[in-house]
Amino acid sequence: MPDRRTVLAGSAAALVAVSTGTASRAEASATRPDRAALQEALDRIVATGGTAALARVDGPSGSWRGSSGVARLGHPARPVPGGRFRVGSITKTFVATVILQLAGEGRLRLDDTLQQWLPGAVPGGAGITIRHLLQHTSGLFDYTEALFTSVEDVLAARYRTFRPEELVALAAARPPLFAPGTSWSYSNTNYILLGMIVRRATGRPYAKEVDRRILAPLRLHGTEVPGTDITIDGPHAHGYEGIERDGAIVPLDFTDLNPSMAGSAGEIVSTTADLNRFYRSLLGGRLLRRPQLAAMLANPAGELGYGLGIYQQPLPGGPTLWGHSGGIFGYVTYSFSTPDAATQLSVSINPYFGDFGEALLDLMLIAFGVTAPAARARSTAGLFPAVGMRL
Repeated sequence: MPDRRTVLAGSAAALVAVSTGTASRAEASATRPDRAALQEALDRIVATGGTAALARVDGPSGSWRGSSGVARLGHPARPVPGGRFRVGSITKTFVATVILQLAGEGRLRLDDTLQQWLPGAVPGGAGITIRHLLQHTSGLFDYTEALFTSVEDVLAARYRTFRPEELVALAAARPPLFAPGTSWSYSNTNYILLGMIVRRATGRPYAKEVDRRILAPLRLHGTEVPGTDITIDGPHAHGYEGIERDGAIVPLDFTDLNPSMAGSAGEIVSTTADLNRFYRSLLGGRLLRRPQLAAMLANPAGELGYGLGIYQQPLPGGPTLWGHSGGIFGYVTYSFSTPDAATQLSVSINPYFGDFGEALLDLMLIAFGVTAPAARARSTAGLFPAVGMRL
């Protein structure tokens, strides 16, 4: 049996740091990105490692959106630029925003322990705080590493409904990686627990709170928390995984899946326009009070420079952005904003075999108006990881 990295390379290649290369193009005005160059970079993302890609830039000089590839293999139609897609771990920023809103309302404290809110959920919960969960410093094992150990596991879980408690139990059965607060390691388990805490604090499912506190006020009509709905409603590009059949790797349409496998760690479906509006509103101070927004961005930790549900993305020769990325079967997404909330870029990619790292870097440089020579000389190694459900 081939190993999981080989068989599922369409997503796996995008869920780790993209491979080395050099940025070849950043010919953009600092005030008005070159739309032709943006489209060319998006086309190269597909040509070098995807079946489809969507992108949108919003900034002081206006907006641009584009699409490339095909919405479905074997059919000539391009994906709809405003189409919907699974955002994976970008869900975490939505959940963190709700938690910080609750903190601002005095309904919980970031230094409350897991044991206070979810007694007995995991061993050692008395030493784990909500802040640890938000920043991935809890030391908890990532349940996805236990759930998806083989291709057969993935296929068996595809349409199954998982309760949050089941996912947490997978992690609780494994020893912690380190004592809480002593190191950093990305773990989807943290955000499953945070979704459970939202329910305990409010009496409503976390999805209802995301809708009430974020989606409705911002009019994010293309965004939903799907629960157990296996389909993506509305226009969307299909996502694929490479599966071995008769000795050859063939694309398996993986668009439909039960998103409860990701839950509050990665289930949301959205659009590029909605993600840009969300991060613009968040960093612009519309969703959080000043102390809570400051806490979200303070003291970033670990290899990603991770705040509370959001992380730093240094751009070679340009600004350090804030946002998140995400990966779930068939889809990877990147959504970042300048710290002043002036400019946002969201990109959805349906990855397959290849390496779109250089083209993605070029797209980022053009979108944020970077023309510095240093940007051209930088390798793409270590840039733009899509974090989330790792295979």
